[in-house]
Amino acid sequence: MRGSNRSSNRWRWAFVAVIYVFNILYFMFQGGKTPMMLFVILNVLIIYLILGQWSGIRLVQGTRTVAQNSGSDGMMHSGMSVDVSLHIRIPGFYPLPYVLVRDRLLRHDGQSVPFETSFVPNWKRSGEVRYTTPPLKRGVYQFASTQCLTRDVFGLFEHSGSFETVSTFSVMPQAVPLRDWYRFRRGLRGPHSHASAPRAAKETTQINGVREYLYGDKLSRVHWNATAKTGEWKSKAFERESLPRTIVILDRDTEAYGHFPERFEVAVSVATSIIDMGMKHETAMGLISPGERATVLPPRIGVEQRSRMMGHLTVVEPDATQPLFVAIQKLEPIWEPGTLIIIVSGAANEDMFRAMSWLSRKGVSLSYIGVDEPDARFGRLIKTTWLQSVRAKGWSAHSVRQLQELPTALEGGGAS
Repeated sequence: MRGSNRSSNRWRWAFVAVIYVFNILYFMFQGGKTPMMLFVILNVLIIYLILGQWSGIRLVQGTRTVAQNSGSDGMMHSGMSVDVSLHIRIPGFYPLPYVLVRDRLLRHDGQSVPFETSFVPNWKRSGEVRYTTPPLKRGVYQFASTQCLTRDVFGLFEHSGSFETVSTFSVMPQAVPLRDWYRFRRGLRGPHSHASAPRAAKETTQINGVREYLYGDKLSRVHWNATAKTGEWKSKAFERESLPRTIVILDRDTEAYGHFPERFEVAVSVATSIIDMGMKHETAMGLISPGERATVLPPRIGVEQRSRMMGHLTVVEPDATQPLFVAIQKLEPIWEPGTLIIIVSGAANEDMFRAMSWLSRKGVSLSYIGVDEPDARFGRLIKTTWLQSVRAKGWSAHSVRQLQELPTALEGGGAS
C-alpha cells in the first residue's frame, strides 16, 4: 500500500515538474504581465504543496472512548453494539480541508470490521467523530491503530498519520434465564439428600469466599484482610465435598452441526444458560470442551470458576477433529459416579448414543440437549424417534432450534 502511494506521488510530482518547466519556458519566451502572474501563482502553489509534507498529521494524537451497551447483568452479550467516540488533535498550523479517519475492530480469530468517517478540523485543529458498530458476535475484541489521512485542496497528494490507543473488551455469549429444571433439581439434591444436610458435609481446604463470623469459629478461620477492610468480623468459607456436581459437555465436532455455523452458536448459548442456572443454585459446575485443544474445568463453585467457563465460551470455536465418543474416553478420571452430565450437541446419531452409553456405565446421570437444524426443509433433523430411544434408556433428551425455546423445553418437563 505504501509502495503504491509512493509510486503515485512520484508521477504526480513529475506532472507538477512538467507544468513548472512549461511555465518557465512560457515566461522566458513570451514575457509580459500574464506569464509573470502565472509564474508567481504557480510558485505559490508549489510551495503550498511542498509544505504539505509538514502538515502535522504524521504526529496526530487521539483518544478513544468505548461505550458498551451492557445487559441486565452488566456484561455485553452477543448481538449488542458498541458506540465509539474518537477525539483527534493534529499539531501544527498548516490548513487542512478535511481529515479522513479509518478505524478497525479486530476479533480474536483475526476477523476485522473496518470503519471510515471524516471530519473538518476546527480552528484548534481538532475534531471528534463517532460511529456505532454493527451487532457483534461473541468474542474478544480490540481496536487496531487508527489511521488519519488528508489531501491538499487540489486532491493531488495524500498525507497520513496514525495513533494507537489500547481498547479491549469481550462480548459474552447470549443466555436465557432458566428458573428450574426437574432433571437439574434431581441432580442437585441427589438420591439420598433427605438423609444429610449440606451444612453437615465435610469441608475441603478450598476457600470459596468470605462469610459472616459465627460465634465459636476458630481463629484460623478468621479472614483478617476482610475483617480489617470492613471493620466487622469475617470468616473464611470453604467448599464442601458433598456439593452437587454437574458437568456440561460442549460438543465441538464440526460434523455435528453440518453447514449451519449458527447451530454451534446456539449450542454455546445453551451451555451458558445452563451454567448460569447452576451457579444461581450454588452448584459445583464444570465444563468439558473437547476440541483442537481440549478444555477441562472440573466442577467447582465461585465467581472465579464462572469467569473461567465464560472466558472459554466467549472464544470457543467448533474445531474438534474427532467425534465426541473418542474424546470423552480420554478423560476417564473426570467421570465420577453420581455426577450429572449434560451433553450439548448437534449430533443425533449412533456415535452420540455410544458416547452416552459409555458414560452411563460410569455411574453418572445423563441428559442430552440437541441443537436442531434452523430450517426443517434442510438436511438432518433430530428425529423424535431418536429422542425417544434415548429416553427409553432412562436419560432425559430435548431438542431446540433457537435459544428462546430452551426454557420451554426444559421447564416444561418431559419424559426422562
